[in-house]
Amino acid sequence: MNAKIQRKCPLCGKDDVSSFLQKKELALVCCKNCGMIFANPVPAEMSGEFYDNLGTPFYLSPEKLECDYASVRFEREWRLFRKFCPQGMILDVGCSTGAFLFQLKSRGNYQVTGTDISKPALDYARSRDLGIIGNSFPDHNFGEIRFDAITFWAVIEHLLEPEKFLRKAAMLLKSGGHCFILVPNLKSLAVRLLGAKYRYIFPQHLNYFTARTLKRFVLTEHFEIVASGSMHFNPIVIWQDFRSKGDFVPDDQRAALLKRTTAYKQNPVLKPVKIIYRLTENMLSRLNLSDNLFIVLRKK
Repeated sequence: MNAKIQRKCPLCGKDDVSSFLQKKELALVCCKNCGMIFANPVPAEMSGEFYDNLGTPFYLSPEKLECDYASVRFEREWRLFRKFCPQGMILDVGCSTGAFLFQLKSRGNYQVTGTDISKPALDYARSRDLGIIGNSFPDHNFGEIRFDAITFWAVIEHLLEPEKFLRKAAMLLKSGGHCFILVPNLKSLAVRLLGAKYRYIFPQHLNYFTARTLKRFVLTEHFEIVASGSMHFNPIVIWQDFRSKGDFVPDDQRAALLKRTTAYKQNPVLKPVKIIYRLTENMLSRLNLSDNLFIVLRKK
């Protein structure tokens, strides 16, 4: 990844920025107009081919697949999702190997479709009998199909032009349909404690949201906000990153940690520990200090 491209602010479109953080070759800047933090410049290769190359060693690693398809993997997202969308036609943008779609099919009356640009991951999703579109979401012609809900779980932070995706979602949703967005929280407890050492400040993430900038990202002419907050908390990540030298964490180590934390969630012996963990996570969520921010939008 040698060639670099310069970006304007993905939130307001201005190009007046100040330096915010440097982590090896990754430079984060702050927009002086709206306060959005984003990577600039970015590698020109952040495209479908890049995610194809990432697909086999990471998304299709046995550890990652086992955890993604575990019943506990999307428990928070599922609780949030079913509150607003108990049934209907669902599009998961950035569906990867299809794990969230699989959970929807297993738990409710949903007709599910996924779209992504990582061919190896999508091939696996198809093998699980899931409806898959192997095309860029903004460019795909959906015809007359309209959806009850569209999800962007851990997607918006990867996009060069995130507003283009949100506008396409507004076009494809039925009136009263919902859009679900989940992104890393730049003001989480983990980031406050670790700064640049936090593992999810890394080159694959191009956009870094706070609760304020995520709400500014909403297209108010199309949507109204019906819920927002934060979720997820991984103290093991904080401990490991605190002890690290601040290097980018290899994919195999990320997959191994995911397997480890999934095993903890499934272990009945750890029930007392999990109670303390949930109380801690609930407290952090109320303070918007959890690892990820979420926002639920309803189309006007």
